[in-house]
Amino acid sequence: MKVFQKIFKDAVKSDVTLLNLISSFILKNKGKQMRPLFVFLTAKMVGKVTESTYTAAALIELMHTATLVHDDVVDESYERRGLFSINAIWKSKLSVLLGDYFLARGLLLATKNHDHDLLDIVAGAVKEMSEGELLQLQKSRKLNFDTTSYYEVIRKKTATLIASCISSGAKSAGAAQDEMERLYEMGIHIGMAFQIKDDLFDYQPHGIIGKPTGNDLKEKKFTLPLIYALEQSSKENTRSILKLIRNGSMSNYKINHIIDFVKKHDGLTFAEKKMNEYKIKAEEILHLFPENEARKSLGDLVNYTVERKK
Repeated sequence: MKVFQKIFKDAVKSDVTLLNLISSFILKNKGKQMRPLFVFLTAKMVGKVTESTYTAAALIELMHTATLVHDDVVDESYERRGLFSINAIWKSKLSVLLGDYFLARGLLLATKNHDHDLLDIVAGAVKEMSEGELLQLQKSRKLNFDTTSYYEVIRKKTATLIASCISSGAKSAGAAQDEMERLYEMGIHIGMAFQIKDDLFDYQPHGIIGKPTGNDLKEKKFTLPLIYALEQSSKENTRSILKLIRNGSMSNYKINHIIDFVKKHDGLTFAEKKMNEYKIKAEEILHLFPENEARKSLGDLVNYTVERKK
């Protein structure tokens, strides 16, 4: 990871002082960096870390960072991990251009090192992520989300990127095609569990995590706890909750009322159950691979996905 940090820092360098200033802010406030860890641990589990592994990790992180910066513009979000977002400090125009710059740097890094297979994996994930965002927007506007649609959205939005981390790590270490396919499936399960855990955070007491309670509800995003609760309640109650969401801004009173509704209809219990089901599926695939130190660490990382506190 120390070597990776230097490679990533070099990858975002620019002759434009403003770009370097913003990149420095991003590097200083990087999150858990789980995605590069998935790349390195998978490569070590199936073979060894190579120069292509570092390219894969940097490419993933560049693409991921670009999508986060763009997401904050789309969502008009001024906070990320409890800090000001790029959008809050430098506004939307610069945020869009910065995201474009990071995407371009990722493309250049992959082509410079002739890692076209890695680029194919990651570009496919970015395509899926964009489709997922658009599908969520389409469903949210019509207020017609169901659990099937939700699983499709989070598979595209979140799970495909984690799956691409794992499959690109495997590819960089020379894994066979059937191994890569199994590991990609494992990554999908991990990503599904990861996103459901994120959704559950929206119902935790204020201050536990980097985003405030009810943030998804304020943005009128339909996540698994709410969708399940709506499917379990009477038609009259469902219409009442949808009307509450549809009409006007989301006040604290509305948010608290919806949270109580979700808890009453076992939305949180069901979401936790599904999250753990995906985690178990991921572990079943992981245990098909020979036991070594990297596999154990990957198992710990899978556990962290559902046990993390933020």
